[in-house]
Amino acid sequence: MKNALNVVELFAGVGGFRLGLEKANSDVFKTVWANQWEPSRKTQDAYDCYTRNFNSGIHSNEDITTVPDEVFQKLNIDLLVGGFPCQDYSVARTLSNEKGLEGKKGVLFWEIKRVLENSHPKYVLLENVDRLLKSPSKQRGRDFAIMLATFRDLNYIVEWRVVNAAEYGCAQKRRRVFIFAYKNTLDFAEKQLDYNSHDIVFKEGFFANTFSVKQEPYKERISTVTLPEDIVEISDEFSFSFHTAGVMVNGNVYTAQTIVENEKFIPLKDILVEEVTVDEKYYLTPAQVEKFTYLRGPKKIERTSAEGHKYIFSEGGMSPTDDLNGPGRTMLTSEASVNRSTHIVEIDGRKRFLTPIECERLNSFPDNWTAGMPERMRYFCMGNALVVDLIKQMGLTILDIEVNEHITSEQIMLML
Repeated sequence: MKNALNVVELFAGVGGFRLGLEKANSDVFKTVWANQWEPSRKTQDAYDCYTRNFNSGIHSNEDITTVPDEVFQKLNIDLLVGGFPCQDYSVARTLSNEKGLEGKKGVLFWEIKRVLENSHPKYVLLENVDRLLKSPSKQRGRDFAIMLATFRDLNYIVEWRVVNAAEYGCAQKRRRVFIFAYKNTLDFAEKQLDYNSHDIVFKEGFFANTFSVKQEPYKERISTVTLPEDIVEISDEFSFSFHTAGVMVNGNVYTAQTIVENEKFIPLKDILVEEVTVDEKYYLTPAQVEKFTYLRGPKKIERTSAEGHKYIFSEGGMSPTDDLNGPGRTMLTSEASVNRSTHIVEIDGRKRFLTPIECERLNSFPDNWTAGMPERMRYFCMGNALVVDLIKQMGLTILDIEVNEHITSEQIMLML
């Protein structure tokens, strides 16, 4: 490897992106600036966790919208990473300039756009919930199309893939969409343009080389579309069904539903701590056992809508406890509270919650990564976190790309 890659991490949380990249190669991936700020909270637990675990680079605990453009212009960013909220990305013309665009206020994707406009990194790696591909429900695909068009207008090629961590060697059934964008002036881009879109998605692309798939789509689900040049037109009129994988080059979209080639996972039993170390407070009381029996059982309940109509709410049953021989289910921010989605394990005839350390392991964080914050927040932060080892695998692919790359971020800036 020739040089270190300067990384900027937005919406950093407790540092999953940074940790994964450093697991791939801490000598190459150097996080020079990271932002984590939780609005409307007096305590900044995630930021405090980040600063406890990382001691290099600049750590920003401020509203990202208030950070001046000049900060990003001076950082010489090679790789921008972040897990950003799924929001409404609609846009409109500004009143003062018919060519200007105005996105909805408070939408954090526009901050990603602002960073890109002011730094033009070679690579971008983002994470979001998989429903992003279908939002909003009344105009499916619009929001993701706006994102793709934004990258197109900034001279990026984009690949995406919905990845279930439990299908690629991890301990949790966590489905998230990952987006990898790279400047169309890179050596890697020139190489990719020698392939057709099908080959990029199934054999030669970033995700195909990181998370292998079968060479044919699921039930022949392949679609193509060309994005309108005008983002306002996309916002007002565009609708399209994006599949779980795809590539966008110069506004031309190819998308397909891929199939995992060799599924493998870590069973839940392998991430459990030794039972002798589990505090009694994690074991269910008789009243909690009874409550979970009800919550996880089948039910039909008569309810009344806001308009006064009566209807029957139905819910199928689920196993009283989680299968220790399978991967964990998707962990939510409400983990370890008394609700249907909480994991319950049964060992030696006793039922209990997962401990905070076990939740960290579900996301492939080191033990006690979140120690030091209130326990409720430890569960909350892990429910929000990504699976670190997926980022490690993607980081290794970025390293493979960078080895053959001769164009630097500084040269990209000179081209603009």
